[in-house]
Amino acid sequence: MSKTNAGNFFEDFTVGQVIRHATPRTLTVGDASLYSALYGTRFAVQSADSFAQALGYPRAPLDDLLVFHVVFGKTVPDISLNAVANLGYAGGRFLAPVYPGDTLHAVSEVIGLRENSNGTSGVVYVRSAGFNQDGVEVLDYVRWVMVRKRDPKAPAPETVIPTLPAALAADALGDAVPALDLGEWRDDLAGSPLRFADYRVGERIDHVDGMTVEEAEHMLATRLYQNTAKVHFNQYTEGQGRFGRRLIYGGHVISIARALSFNGLGNAFHVAAINGGRHVAPLFAGLTVFAWSEIVDVAEIPGREDVGALRVRTIATKDRPCADFPLKDGEDYDPSVILDLDYWVLIPR
Repeated sequence: MSKTNAGNFFEDFTVGQVIRHATPRTLTVGDASLYSALYGTRFAVQSADSFAQALGYPRAPLDDLLVFHVVFGKTVPDISLNAVANLGYAGGRFLAPVYPGDTLHAVSEVIGLRENSNGTSGVVYVRSAGFNQDGVEVLDYVRWVMVRKRDPKAPAPETVIPTLPAALAADALGDAVPALDLGEWRDDLAGSPLRFADYRVGERIDHVDGMTVEEAEHMLATRLYQNTAKVHFNQYTEGQGRFGRRLIYGGHVISIARALSFNGLGNAFHVAAINGGRHVAPLFAGLTVFAWSEIVDVAEIPGREDVGALRVRTIATKDRPCADFPLKDGEDYDPSVILDLDYWVLIPR
């Protein structure tokens, strides 16, 4: 028996299978600083203990997407080590704040399978959850990923495609935010005067700035999350593959787009949910990411007078500024679009 792990292939998964992932990870202020260095995120609640404590947090929580990527990274060796591509997300909920010093671990359940018509790969649907050292669930989400088959002749499993919500309801939001003292919210320190009432359904925001991705930084980011997917690291192998080079982790694009969104959504300090998302096209080092957002919905949260929710659709592009809001070219996505992400953010009222 080999002592090394080749990862799971499509035929190794069964619906109902529960996988407990290695390795628990204690997150520190060092992880937060490196995350900030990689993306330039500037949201005040996650940046300053003093700002967060004035509002009612015990200290500045870790960035929501840092938490997401770390939990995601735990799942990779078991779910997507042999992935062709990560395809999408749904039903993601941020359920409790995570602070420096907390230790996270992850558990996944296989909730769907569908073999592709070519017989060489299939799509695996998993619901993954992250827990802290006290067993408190801090995050859960569904993703689906295309995984290679070990043996193309292996019989196809029964097709099971889970029913997933198009979006989470407003009453499912807000668990990760304590009651805030908005009298202590300083717009000048937060970097934006815009509050919940200043946004309208249908308005579009060009986030203006662009960020060029370098080869070393996207690999550094992916290692930060202990994400071991081969396609991000191994140029020897990927140089002989379809694209001839390493793919950038899709979550890296999500974090860049979120950081860019500060210009226009500076007070939208908390990602409360991920309704859905699609990695439309791959990104490679040397290209520049731009982003724009549309306000899809605005909602009051039952029982909360301090924050409201904005449902945001953020589109990220490669080497294409977004002043004209590129999205579709007929029925297909514009060739520049690399990410289409639908999520809820919370913003002070």
